[in-house]
Amino acid sequence: MTTVRIASGTQRDILGEGPLWCDSQNALFWVDIFGKKIHRLYPATGQIRSWPLPELIGWIIERRNGNGFVAGLKSGFALLRLDPVSIEWIGNPEMDRPFNRPNDAKADRQGRIWAGTKDDRDQEATGALYRLDPSLQWSRVDDGYTVANGPTFSLDYRTVFHTDSAARTVYALDLADNGDIAKRRVWLRFEEEWGYPDGMTTDAEGCIWIAHWGGARVSRFRANGKLDRSIAMPTTNITSVTFGGPDLRRMFVTSASHGCKGEPEAGALFEVDAGVEGIPSNTFAG
Repeated sequence: MTTVRIASGTQRDILGEGPLWCDSQNALFWVDIFGKKIHRLYPATGQIRSWPLPELIGWIIERRNGNGFVAGLKSGFALLRLDPVSIEWIGNPEMDRPFNRPNDAKADRQGRIWAGTKDDRDQEATGALYRLDPSLQWSRVDDGYTVANGPTFSLDYRTVFHTDSAARTVYALDLADNGDIAKRRVWLRFEEEWGYPDGMTTDAEGCIWIAHWGGARVSRFRANGKLDRSIAMPTTNITSVTFGGPDLRRMFVTSASHGCKGEPEAGALFEVDAGVEGIPSNTFAG
């Protein structure tokens, strides 16, 4: 039987998201988007620390040079340091889309960041996929998402997987070494009773794990998009998933209390014995 336990103590998030394992600190970071906070957990001790921020935050990714993080904030991309909190703005790729906010991101092995956005009113398909290069220049590489989510990559980094949660659809796109993408196609459609596909990660066997918003589970899918297995979670709105720990064999799962009235575990960070190894988190090369 798969073990699922609460890793965040009494900490509950409004919209927990963006779990990130940092080898350099042997720590798990994640964000509370609506709570405007970053959290850090040392799994070895259970110690948690939180940092409040001045605005909504969708994700953080560690910088390869060791100088803090890159963050996706409501007002754009930024360089972020903690202790004390300092923010250096890179720029806002969505000046023309004032109702949008960042939602999820990952770095590829070249050290580029792939980041999605969404209409925070959940009304229009104004979400997009961006690529932030180590030069700190960004490109809008795909468009027309209502709730952009994910992303994750194939083991060979020839494919990027990206989700439109509202459409219950995960797309696959060809990824070239220079960062160009092409041939967007449907990789997986969620059945209605599964809920909505949210954050994703790839394991060491090349399978894709997806969090089910409204589905109270995380599921593993084979490279061909076929369901392999699911792990039931103790709350409804599961938001994202990653692997961590010294051997990358611990799964960490974020959740939301938003929309989950009467669920005491809602908004917790969970640790799961998934029985499979993950892959290391990539860092931003800029």
